[in-house]
Amino acid sequence: MSILTDFKSNSLTEDEVERYKNHLSLKEIGFKGQLKLKNSSVVCVGAGGLGSSVLLYLAAAGIGRIGIVDNDEVEKSNLQRQIIHETNTVGSLKIDSALERIRRFNPNTEVITFNKRINSENILEIFKQFDVICDCSDNFGTRYLINDACLILNKPLVFGSAQGFEGQISVFNLNENSPNLRDLIPESPSKNSVPSCEEFGVIGVSTGLIGVLQVNEIIKVVLKKGEILDGKFMVFNLLNMNIKTLNLNANKLNKKIKNLSQFKDFYKDIECSDNIEIKKINAREFDNLYKSKFNKILLIDVRENKEFNKSCIRGSISIPLKNIEQKSHLNFIKQESLGKEVFTLCQLGKRSEQASKILMKFKIPSKSIEGGIEKINQAKHI
Repeated sequence: MSILTDFKSNSLTEDEVERYKNHLSLKEIGFKGQLKLKNSSVVCVGAGGLGSSVLLYLAAAGIGRIGIVDNDEVEKSNLQRQIIHETNTVGSLKIDSALERIRRFNPNTEVITFNKRINSENILEIFKQFDVICDCSDNFGTRYLINDACLILNKPLVFGSAQGFEGQISVFNLNENSPNLRDLIPESPSKNSVPSCEEFGVIGVSTGLIGVLQVNEIIKVVLKKGEILDGKFMVFNLLNMNIKTLNLNANKLNKKIKNLSQFKDFYKDIECSDNIEIKKINAREFDNLYKSKFNKILLIDVRENKEFNKSCIRGSISIPLKNIEQKSHLNFIKQESLGKEVFTLCQLGKRSEQASKILMKFKIPSKSIEGGIEKINQAKHI
């Protein structure tokens, strides 16, 4: 974690005056408004699809201090939507890739990076250093944790999500009467029931659009201008260009959060996975092993039943990820894995990683097949 210094200013440099002259000519911003942006700080949780456009437009707007929280590396498949990263940064940490891009883009912005996953032990310490929190995460455990930390610290939260051709955006916890994520979704969906962008797919422009709109809300929050999406939830469908705005009411019971231990079950999908390292095997290596030691392999396909029924690998066993923690399934795996090596499989390799982490908790060693069934079929159709 970087050491923060006082960055408040009462003036704009010559470079800033020239850079932001179109802001300065706007009556809603002007010199005073641009100075507010310069003296504001925003932390973005996630430097992926949403985070990419959020970070670039925060820097473009002249936000004085930007925090980035992420511990993932850039993959080639990210580049379709994660526009802050470049081909030559594949394999680099996303925070490093984003930092260098912002420095080239706007050297006036201070960037603070946190190479870690948000969890209940570090989130309050990180968030208290920033004025506005921007949620660009990709799982419900993290989203609830971010939401609850903002309630404890009285921080405004700009929420965004995107999947397929759809996106959603809202502003939570703007003031004491504002709704929060728990007013929208009181109970967390099963951590295994909501597919990620890698599993479900996402059109790149949907993450770009939602990210840009998140920055628009951040600017309005900082300037205290315009009609902020406080108590409103906007839903976009870019395939048919439908836009809906839903009203959201606050429930006082959902504000009574004193500490993060109250709802630790909501966060368990991120808390338990932070320190678990799993073994992986690439598709070609598995293909060779499958052919040479077929009888010594227990292959668990953790996709949904309809996916499994559509196409599967001979000899694999279907146990959907959402069911894998059931006692009957765990006992079955323990019994069937005697004398065998266990492998987990899904469509693209993300759900199988989660499955291997779950099995690891129950002391069942396994290897996740990188790239999933698609990579196996590419290596050589089985």
